[in-house]
Amino acid sequence: MSDRSPRIEDMNDRSREVFRRVVEGYLETGAPVGSRTLTRHMSEKVSAATIRNTMQDLEHMGLLGSPHVSAGRIPTQSGLRMFVDGLLEVGDLDGEDRRRIDQSMAEADGDVATLLDRVGHALSGLTHGASLVLTPKHEAPIRHVEFVSLSPERALVVLVFADGHVENRIFTPPAGQTPSSMREAANFLNAIAGGHTLRELAGVISREIAARRQEIDRLAADLVESGLATWVDPGEQGERLIVRGRGNLLGGDAAEADLERIRSLFDDLERKRDIAQFLDLAEEGDGVRIFIGSENKLFSLSGSSLVVSPYMNADRKIIGAVGVIGPTRLNYGRIVPIVDYTAQLVGRLVSDRS
Repeated sequence: MSDRSPRIEDMNDRSREVFRRVVEGYLETGAPVGSRTLTRHMSEKVSAATIRNTMQDLEHMGLLGSPHVSAGRIPTQSGLRMFVDGLLEVGDLDGEDRRRIDQSMAEADGDVATLLDRVGHALSGLTHGASLVLTPKHEAPIRHVEFVSLSPERALVVLVFADGHVENRIFTPPAGQTPSSMREAANFLNAIAGGHTLRELAGVISREIAARRQEIDRLAADLVESGLATWVDPGEQGERLIVRGRGNLLGGDAAEADLERIRSLFDDLERKRDIAQFLDLAEEGDGVRIFIGSENKLFSLSGSSLVVSPYMNADRKIIGAVGVIGPTRLNYGRIVPIVDYTAQLVGRLVSDRS
């Protein structure tokens, strides 16, 4: 196989048609597609031997695989990704699917939680897959933040909002964080959190980082200009200010004080960068995507796919997501418009009920 990933543009018309028909046949039946089957459906009359040669070429490109020596071909994960990105034809939502979604949502009386529960049932029933529903993000001001270390790779953030709402979110903390550094980050955030939403807190931290950066630059400028110090990797995460020998400082106590101040600012800057990362990880959400197989780390061992779409509030902000989880041979052409329409409908209904 070539190191360069294959592209649709690299195929001739015959290869493209054979590839498309193999994938469509597999998505429809779940079974390998053989050359004799394809001879009955190709737009041009070609022999089974010619089709087998084309399928071998596609297998060499990493787009098709053969579960058994004598069997037909099935698409690989790379092949499914290429098909979804370049050849998938997504039609309009089927009228019966639309009617069932509308009816299910109309029956969801009560609060947002009841609505989202109905969404999950509707998606599962329509698609025969497992539904995924991410609840709306809360945008009220933060009253208290707590970080709890669960393991070196996992942590829990507890968000207590001013209106009494509490949320728990699992995330992967920045590398090298300890329980004590997480407590320090939480203490800092709680000191400035009053009246700010999570998104606003991120802006406050960004301004703090910029202010510290400017102060470091101002204090270091004279030292660098005089040749007493030099920057290594300026502007990068691992930037350092290297002093060329403390004994050569001409400014005496003043230069020493500047160096101490710079050291203190660097420490403060690093702490605020870590806190900014914590906020980003607590705030981040899912976008519109189709995850196939190992592209989705949650389901990489089960050969599953996830079709997910966000829903938005009246201000066009993403506040949650709905999706369908199923085998990689999902009927993507049908599921995509179902998920997309459901997400749009949920966004409108959640906004109305909020």
